[in-house]
Amino acid sequence: MDLYSLARRLHRPFPFGDRPAPLPIGARGLIGDGHTAALVRVDGAIDWLCLPRFDSPSVFAALLDERRGGLTAITPVARPFESLQRYDPGTNVLETLFTVAGQGVVRLTDFMPWTNDPRASIHEVHRRVECVEGQVEVECVFDPRFDYGRAETTLEGQPHGVLARGPGGERLVAVVSGETPWEARPEGGVRCRARLRAGERRWMVISWNAPRAEPIAVYRPFEHLRHTRHAWREWTAHLRYDGPWRHHVVRSALAMKLLIYAPTGAMVAAPTTSLPEWIGGTRNWDYRYSWVRDSALAIRAMNLVGCVAEARDFFHFVRDTVSLAAGLDVMYAIDGRACPPEETLDHLEGFAGSRPVRIGNAARHQLQFDSAGALLDAAYLYEQFGGTLSLRTWRIIRGVVDQVGERWREPDHGIWEPRSGKRHNVHSKLMCWLALERGARLATLFGAREERRRWHAIAEQVRHEVVEQGLDAERRHFVNHYGGAEADAALLLLPIYELLPPTSALVSRTLAWVRAELGQGPFLARYPLRFDDGVGGPEGAFLLCGFWLAEALARAGRLDEAQEVFVAHAEASNHVGLLSEEVDAATGAPLGNFPQAFSHFGLINAAAAIDHALQQRDEGSRKSAEFTPPGWRP
Repeated sequence: MDLYSLARRLHRPFPFGDRPAPLPIGARGLIGDGHTAALVRVDGAIDWLCLPRFDSPSVFAALLDERRGGLTAITPVARPFESLQRYDPGTNVLETLFTVAGQGVVRLTDFMPWTNDPRASIHEVHRRVECVEGQVEVECVFDPRFDYGRAETTLEGQPHGVLARGPGGERLVAVVSGETPWEARPEGGVRCRARLRAGERRWMVISWNAPRAEPIAVYRPFEHLRHTRHAWREWTAHLRYDGPWRHHVVRSALAMKLLIYAPTGAMVAAPTTSLPEWIGGTRNWDYRYSWVRDSALAIRAMNLVGCVAEARDFFHFVRDTVSLAAGLDVMYAIDGRACPPEETLDHLEGFAGSRPVRIGNAARHQLQFDSAGALLDAAYLYEQFGGTLSLRTWRIIRGVVDQVGERWREPDHGIWEPRSGKRHNVHSKLMCWLALERGARLATLFGAREERRRWHAIAEQVRHEVVEQGLDAERRHFVNHYGGAEADAALLLLPIYELLPPTSALVSRTLAWVRAELGQGPFLARYPLRFDDGVGGPEGAFLLCGFWLAEALARAGRLDEAQEVFVAHAEASNHVGLLSEEVDAATGAPLGNFPQAFSHFGLINAAAAIDHALQQRDEGSRKSAEFTPPGWRP
């Protein structure tokens, strides 16, 4: 059975009739080049691409406004047709198979040329369409709109293709192989058509800032395809997870790799902005930046699957941005500079009418103490997985931990970035404790006995206060903030970071209460919808929280429950294995920015924890099912 036949059995094909229906967020695959990434719809349209970086203005943004955003597409002319999409195994080369009723079958192959040299990216999209059976007419569309559709775009026909110009000097070239005359589209942009018979193929290349359109052979698309496939397969071959969910783990690792900005090692939270956390709602944020809190989770996940170089580079990025900023911000731009201020793009209608569309992120101004805990945990993991912290890094770390020791009693905004003010968040106190505890352990490496003693003593004060003040009135379980009564999925990190043992009665009651309060079928909300976070409106279930739950259950030795939760969340991925930020628990539809980095490294961490616990159980060990990879803790 070929892979498309298998895909047809596992996933229902996407049907396209005479009246195109809106596609859900997850009806897309992702391609990238280590600088930026493009979303490819199952109908052959690329409706999101920012060039030349993740956080650059878009050139195609039909994802956020079908009329104004711009797109490029290769799609069958005739309808109805069905679409199946998959990745070439072990790669980020995307393939889409169109079956056109009464005509035939064509395969579309999409990729961005990949190189392991971060300076050598050529910022091109290569698309190959080939007829597999019968004969099918396809249409190629080129309709760029610079600067999120705000800038005027002019198109110039040239002997070998079309050149688009923006008012700021931006240029984008489209070239199609063969004799393909271009014509204007009523909706904007240009198009050309070609009828392909079985065995025939055409190439389309889109090139950023090229001076002019060149003959297709100059772009060497077939050579780039071979090299890109080889590079991805070579990279995947080094992934070392061999547990029961290897397919999901490998795809998550490949997705994470696409979200890394190669020149600096930064990982964006997602390659998109303003995809709604609820359709029609206002929870629409720009995630094309790098959050400090993601660093520890990502570094841990990357090391667990053998991506040592990527983990090292991400740690170096976080380390160096803290040094440059002489402090610790919540998030950074992918070049290490400050995240830009938030603004709304009122001319865009938003995905499925979900306004506002935002660029930049106002949460950069918030006080979030969990960022310090993430930084110290990242440094600790870096050392435990074989890295060596320098004296310069130690000085940065020492300064951050000293600040935590001085300020941990202050309220903060917290992990979920509410816009309703500061509180004494239990999760933030946990992460202050983690920063102090990790700092005390690292102090030993540098002979800093006084810092070790002092930080350990403060860490114990934090632990004592959290257990005293972070409980509900009946003292049965933890709550989201001192004096509060609401649940918080971030409480699931208490046993993962070991403020208390994973099997303690207090932790067990907290897990049960969080599931009861926040459960949406097999999924979890971040916090109760009745909680006033200063934003308002509904949202979906948070996938990362579900993976935290699976990991916490595995650490407590509750493996059947852990696996049940894990499988439900892993299967919330779309047809090509990509995870969004959230999911509609009732329908399974992806919500929020897509794909989401922390959903994928949450999957990897949970899969590794369960796999380790399964090995411990199978070996008949009396040890706790707690996940402790070799060398991870002294």
